[in-house]
Amino acid sequence: MEAKIANWFAMSDEVWMRHANPWSVWTRFSVLPLLVVAIWSRVWIGWFSLGPIALSLLWTWYNPRAFPKPTSTQNWASKAVFGERVWLQRDTIPVPDRHRQVPHILNLVSAVGAIVLGWGLWQLQLWPTVTGMLLVMLGKLWFVDRMVWLYEDMKDRDREYQSWLY
Repeated sequence: MEAKIANWFAMSDEVWMRHANPWSVWTRFSVLPLLVVAIWSRVWIGWFSLGPIALSLLWTWYNPRAFPKPTSTQNWASKAVFGERVWLQRDTIPVPDRHRQVPHILNLVSAVGAIVLGWGLWQLQLWPTVTGMLLVMLGKLWFVDRMVWLYEDMKDRDREYQSWLY
């Protein structure tokens, strides 16, 4: 599923390097709150909410392309992006056993949060919406932090991985 999502985003090497810009990583966390507000706006603006929803989805796709390549990748955010690339390639270049389970658990936390969030948005209930959004975002943030650790463990195992760090 992760590979299909990456394919939908058309993440070429160039786009991955642009996404490694810390501005891209940190502004990426605006995606979910913007989408939640856009969906909730159906209460205020009815069918016109499709505009903000479409813009939120466009921002989701455009964000990895919005910033230039970083001047340095010696930072947490860049390494998080590199770890995600390593994770996506784990079937080709195996990752250590200690990194195999936790990302799945954290994705499950985010998935449960997404269900709670979806229900909250459907029912227009504030607490499930906020709780679900927090679960999704905290699960993703913890996942991304684990990706830094994964990249640190894997960077010396492959020349391509080494080349990302400058």
